[in-house]
Amino acid sequence: MQSIQKILTFKTLAPIYALALSAGLLGCGGGSTSGSTSTNILITPAGVSEYTTLSLTSLSNYAAPVLPAYYDITVADLDNTPSNNAINDKVATLGRVLFYDKRLSINDTISCSSCHQQASGFDDPRRFSVGFSGAAFTDAHAMRLGNIRYYQPGSMFWDKRAASVELQASQPIQHAIEMGFVAGVGGIPALIAKMNASAYYPDLFTFAFGDATITEARIQQALAQFERAMISVNSRWDAAYAQVFNPNANNRGLGTSLPGLTTQEDRGRQLFIAGPNNGGAGCGACHQPPTFALAANSRSNGLDVGETRIFKSPSLKNVALSKAFMHDGRFASLEEVVEHYNSGIKLGPALDNNRLAPNGMPLRLNLSADDKSALVSFMKTLTDTTLSSDPKFSDPFKK
Repeated sequence: MQSIQKILTFKTLAPIYALALSAGLLGCGGGSTSGSTSTNILITPAGVSEYTTLSLTSLSNYAAPVLPAYYDITVADLDNTPSNNAINDKVATLGRVLFYDKRLSINDTISCSSCHQQASGFDDPRRFSVGFSGAAFTDAHAMRLGNIRYYQPGSMFWDKRAASVELQASQPIQHAIEMGFVAGVGGIPALIAKMNASAYYPDLFTFAFGDATITEARIQQALAQFERAMISVNSRWDAAYAQVFNPNANNRGLGTSLPGLTTQEDRGRQLFIAGPNNGGAGCGACHQPPTFALAANSRSNGLDVGETRIFKSPSLKNVALSKAFMHDGRFASLEEVVEHYNSGIKLGPALDNNRLAPNGMPLRLNLSADDKSALVSFMKTLTDTTLSSDPKFSDPFKK
């Protein structure tokens, strides 16, 4: 005998949703402060249960994560979450489904997670990502997603062409190589028609937003919430820094030796934090602890002579899980990245002159082999295996 979850359809659930709405139990309310949230619905809809592992009666906590003390007002001030899209457990749960759903590509082969793989720190282990055709590749390397909410002003893509996470979220769907819903095949309206015909999206949008209307703006909202929820606070560096953090100390304790790090790792920390005029490499001036997201006023890093584009970069959290680095993935190791900053910076109009060419000439750090190895060792302490394995950020699909 089939369970009630298999028997009930969206139409038969409509009265239940209507009752819940009249009681103010659905829609874009605030998130819970606990590990799971009671959503005040009676059952998980049949289509959602058939296709996913989700329980809509007990949600993961996306809205109110427990953050360390050093994620204080100085970090909150960097949060690029817009006032009209604060994270909500229901909407972020929808975002999780959207993020992993290959049906958002024209031929059901590619999802957001195809290029942003959780085990790789939401990066792609390939230099360039394969598109829906299986034969064409992107011309830029996928970016890690951890701590994207802490980059100001919040613009996305390497070249910052999208003004927000929301506006970025639907561009890959409409890309001719990535997911294929281009204007010639109907664009976003064609995708929405496909989603409306699915067994689960009408229910999920009703659950998240209070009605079943699917729009590009709602897709953007949900994906952005799920991605902004990817906060990294569980690396070895975090555990060590939590023991020395002092909001009243010089540089908030970032210059203090960290317990639990090896001598080499702590030497790397020192080089990372201290500026070139103080015996360091100055990495932290751009990749700012504790989020290791890029400073808002950073410019390009001198990869090519005469570069005119001002690039951004992702947070360095989980950087050691990546296998390709820079906007075009040209470097295959952290050692190559360090060597670029040590000896390879090139002049150009977009270069961050204040940090990388302070005297009008490209910075040359002249690091020893030991110091270069120490920097790599330190960056490996930023690996957050919790984020890269947390079930609430994993694929929810059964089929």
